[in-house]
Amino acid sequence: MELANLYQSINLIIPEIVLSIALIVLVIADLIFHTNKKIIPFIAGTGILVTAIFVINQFNYIGFAFSTATHTARSFGMLAVDSFGVFFKLIVIVSSFIIVLLSLASDEIQKTTDRIGEYYALIYGMILGMFFMITATDLILIYLSLELLSLSSYVLAGFTKLRDRNSEASLKYLLYGAVSSGLMLFGISLVYGLTGSTNLYIINTLIQNPHINLFTLSFATILIFAGIGYKISSAPFHFWTPDVYEGAPITITAFLSVASKAAGFALLIRFVKTVFVSYETNEGFWSLIEVFDWQSILVVISILTMTLGNFSALWQNNLKRMLAYSSIAHAGYMLLGLVVLSNQGLIAILIYFMIYLLMNLGAFLVVMLIANKINSEEIDDYNGLGFTSPLLSVSLAIFLISLTGLPPTAGFIGKLYLFIALVDAKMIAVAIIALLNSVVSLYYYVRVLKHMYLVKATASTPSIIPSTSNAILLLVLVVPVLIFGVYFQPLVEFAKDCIVILGI
Repeated sequence: MELANLYQSINLIIPEIVLSIALIVLVIADLIFHTNKKIIPFIAGTGILVTAIFVINQFNYIGFAFSTATHTARSFGMLAVDSFGVFFKLIVIVSSFIIVLLSLASDEIQKTTDRIGEYYALIYGMILGMFFMITATDLILIYLSLELLSLSSYVLAGFTKLRDRNSEASLKYLLYGAVSSGLMLFGISLVYGLTGSTNLYIINTLIQNPHINLFTLSFATILIFAGIGYKISSAPFHFWTPDVYEGAPITITAFLSVASKAAGFALLIRFVKTVFVSYETNEGFWSLIEVFDWQSILVVISILTMTLGNFSALWQNNLKRMLAYSSIAHAGYMLLGLVVLSNQGLIAILIYFMIYLLMNLGAFLVVMLIANKINSEEIDDYNGLGFTSPLLSVSLAIFLISLTGLPPTAGFIGKLYLFIALVDAKMIAVAIIALLNSVVSLYYYVRVLKHMYLVKATASTPSIIPSTSNAILLLVLVVPVLIFGVYFQPLVEFAKDCIVILGI
């Protein structure tokens, strides 16, 4: 019987096994082809595509892997495979594949070809950590997967070593990560001391005991949230983000802003839904166990995150740093979907993530292609580019308008569904604050457009024409932003199919 369970569990982690095999192949290929490493990116891209096939095969499947914990005649595993997890794994897969393509076009990465094998191996380490984070239902596995993701990303943040700021980014990331990781581990130890279990489903049952120490449980929960909040760049755990985003290679900045954030949100949503929700109402609202007021905490953190992100972005002259603060603000918007504690809010988060992936990676792609040519990310150096580099400038304009949330771009649809969820939950005041924040964000996004289109080009203004492959990749990202702004029903239907989280 145990062998049968082990066989079933291994079947459920085939995507992770494929990733691990691809990682080993990458390392071996790096050792064999140490003089000509052109095959390394091809192996990395192929491994990601093969993993995607096995992830898609798990769609609509529900089950536990490595069932060790039993409670009330039911067994619970360390991993939960469900449509919700598959959705976030696909976000990570798509982001990772685009990052491989971006890396091929990045001058920063191409200058480190002697270490390119290590670069892709570390990216695979991040992907593997994110996959386990997305599906983990045990506090120990959550911590281990978070560390696997973090350790790989610390190295990648300072990977190129071309400038002092690369090493500074890596060091700051490590220091902030170590502190938040320590806080999270302390919180986990407190929860284990209170309940005697690390399984989220069993903790859900045990914390309903009337004799549970509510102060200690609340304190432990806040400490655990510190670790998760650091990953999603929510205030007040966001201080590492601007320095790391500015100092890291553009490809890694883009990867952290989408994939790492997605894994963090998947972990937070699963943690809240599994541990603190007792049942769902017929209207799709979640009824919380009365041991910790998640709604009030999340309202404060989401408002603080979006407000700090937007107002800090107003003063930035470096586009990567501006996009870092913009990323913090978007984390605040996405937290609004969790604030309402309902399936409608969860659908809004999933829709937002699909759109956020396209517009954020697209914006970083344009920034990278321009930086390759002018060796600068300063907004003042974008003067007149609208006249000399039309494809890049128009694409960046579309991405920035979408990030603002203006129609007819897909960004408008993402925010629309968040506001609908807030209105359904009768949280009108929070919706108005979020709307005002969107107005603030319009200023710093339009500022970039002003430099590109309202400042005349001079003789020194470069003309940047991307290669055919880069132009195709750019169009693959920009066209859906426009299409989904008008025809968004497929996104909504897909999000509705993916809100299934394995419950008790």
